[in-house]
Amino acid sequence: MISYEKENYIIGAIAGDVIGSVYERHNVKRTDFTLFSKHSRFTDDSVLTFATMDCLLNKKDYAETYHKYGNEYPNAGYGRAFKGWLHSADLKPFNSWGNGSAMRVSPVGWACNTLEEVLDQAKASAAVTHDHPEGIKGAQAVVSSVFMARNNKSKDEIKTYLTEAFGYDLNRTIDELRPVYKFDVSCQGSVPEAIIAFLESTDYENAIRLAISIGGDSDTIACIAGGIAEAYYKSVPEHIVNNVLERVPPNFIMLLESFPKS
Repeated sequence: MISYEKENYIIGAIAGDVIGSVYERHNVKRTDFTLFSKHSRFTDDSVLTFATMDCLLNKKDYAETYHKYGNEYPNAGYGRAFKGWLHSADLKPFNSWGNGSAMRVSPVGWACNTLEEVLDQAKASAAVTHDHPEGIKGAQAVVSSVFMARNNKSKDEIKTYLTEAFGYDLNRTIDELRPVYKFDVSCQGSVPEAIIAFLESTDYENAIRLAISIGGDSDTIACIAGGIAEAYYKSVPEHIVNNVLERVPPNFIMLLESFPKS
């Protein structure tokens, strides 16, 4: 049995990142892949998701905290533009439309009590680096999905809201995407696909498998899908949680303990 503490961990996005980490550069176009290997690790997606938790828990500045965490874990796999930002002193945003804003935002969906607050916080967390409209939109779409799922909205309700509010095409299927999908680090080219994986899924693990099976930026797509799936299905399987906890440092586990679902 999972202990009370582990059961309350918000770990779905982190698990998606760790599982997807070995498939980002070695895409697998099927769902029957091995979940964990000796090479599975946390990447920049997890580092910055934990940074978001820290901001929300301790009312820290997003830019300063992302900069601090990024420099403490410099080899986590950041994109070129973000890596440049980590080496800068002025901490100005760089007009990015990349999916970095969407991969780190899921804790906001658990910390806020209204959809309006969720959207405002998502924008605040994104805009310190990803101030392009697509970067902000991607973060808001992900976090509103988490918030609605957490509050027991149906998949149809979530899909309808996202389609109307953000204009994403969510009528495609994973089977249609899998043969043609290519590596795409933009919000507009990866956030809808991650959401589709969640919408088609039957449980948390299936959401991760579907997300990774399309290829592309596998750790980030699985991170996004995993964050939403956890909120919807209310849990992450014990064997996944335990494998993830073996791969993250103690200070990250302390954040999980301090940032419970309830």
